[in-house]
Amino acid sequence: MISFIQMSLFVSASLVLIFTPGPDIIYVMTRGMAQGKKAALAAAAGFGLGNLVHTLFAVLGLSALLMSSATAFQLVKYAGAAYLIYLGIKLFRSNAGVSVDGKVEAMKYMTIFRQSIIANVLNPKVAVFFLAFFPQFIDQEHGNPQVQMIVLGCIFVILAWVGFSAVGLCSGWIGEFFRKHPKVEHRINQVAGSVLVLLGLKLALSEPS
Repeated sequence: MISFIQMSLFVSASLVLIFTPGPDIIYVMTRGMAQGKKAALAAAAGFGLGNLVHTLFAVLGLSALLMSSATAFQLVKYAGAAYLIYLGIKLFRSNAGVSVDGKVEAMKYMTIFRQSIIANVLNPKVAVFFLAFFPQFIDQEHGNPQVQMIVLGCIFVILAWVGFSAVGLCSGWIGEFFRKHPKVEHRINQVAGSVLVLLGLKLALSEPS
């Protein structure tokens, strides 16, 4: 298995990367500000599952294929960018507040959860990151590299979920204060939507690293 020193380095590096501003954590924050703590937690859970998918991609070699094929990278990148822009426009044009109907809320939270998974999986930068980051902490002398990568991936997923959830709760509390005023709530939706559109454009214009 992975040594204690390697694990400590991995956890430390992961925490720094998790809290570095990016599309995922910003999306969680905007959902919390716009719709509340539960919406933010749904987004955090979606990104967590998306990271697990990327871990499986890295283990199966799909990330390597994506990184080696410029065409595949561009196709996935533009699909992810278009999806972020779509979500941003949809949120920008939204005037409705959070419904008090339990069934409607459940559907909304499930939609956010699903949107977060799709947005994460369609971001090729995340796939390349997993393939470049994880191998640095794998020790060939401590067992099967694929098993080690799965273990590291699960740990990263848990750390990201906890970290994003904490950020989501904080942004949700702030959003609750502003949502007491309908006009402010609409402005929050506009700001959140604009941020997502900008993130989509940034992804579309980015180059493979």
